Amino acid sequence: MTLRIEKEGKIAHLLIDRPDKRNAFNQAMWELLPELLADAMADDAIRVLMLHASRNDSAFCAGADIGEFATGSTDPEWRARNQAAIGRVQHELAQAPKPTIAIIDGDCVGGGCGIALACDMRVAGPKARFGITPSKLGLVYPLHDTKLLVDLVGPSQAKRILFTGQLLSAQQALDIGLITLLEDDPYAEAEALAATMVSVSSHSQMMSKSIIKRILDGQADDDAETSALFDSAFESDDFKEGVSAFMEKRKPEF
Repeated sequence: MTLRIEKEGKIAHLLIDRPDKRNAFNQAMWELLPELLADAMADDAIRVLMLHASRNDSAFCAGADIGEFATGSTDPEWRARNQAAIGRVQHELAQAPKPTIAIIDGDCVGGGCGIALACDMRVAGPKARFGITPSKLGLVYPLHDTKLLVDLVGPSQAKRILFTGQLLSAQQALDIGLITLLEDDPYAEAEALAATMVSVSSHSQMMSKSIIKRILDGQADDDAETSALFDSAFESDDFKEGVSAFMEKRKPEF
């Protein structure tokens, strides 16, 4: 299997396992990823999704399978199906209600970089390299994916990345905000980050994620819906447990 889900307690691992093709995505993989993502999001036991290569020494993802793309791109019906599948991955991953972490310790290029951008956080190792390369193929990066990039690095750095198609080192990616953390052992760091995240309120996390998305989409002031989110939290089980734990001087059990 080129993609699979493995669950360990409250954490789901979405593994990319096509090392012979540097984890490049073909059409079947684009179509499968939303199903695996939905499985993790629907599982009440899962609190965090981590997306990474199945082998620590592999590329995160070299992008789309150019061999398949070169053949299929001459067929308008295939192009439409491919574009729809890629768009669905990016939208559903970006809008997933639970926290998502991409772990990157190799090349993260093209569509692979797009997948990482759609995650909430990106933890990278020193071997990681990043690039978005449609300019090398005469192609155009989709608006939604471009927005994810601009939201992270700003318009000037996004232009540099897209206009040149150059690969960035992990340190360069950190310097411009493309990644969240740069660590010698990104897997251990991501595991520690996820462990901290599952120890606090999932309700707070998911509502915060929803509000951050509204801000990135242009909302600047509270409306009836966001005011209701704030108010309803006081009636939540997580709030009751958090207050009880504080009063009893113990760790909360969310």
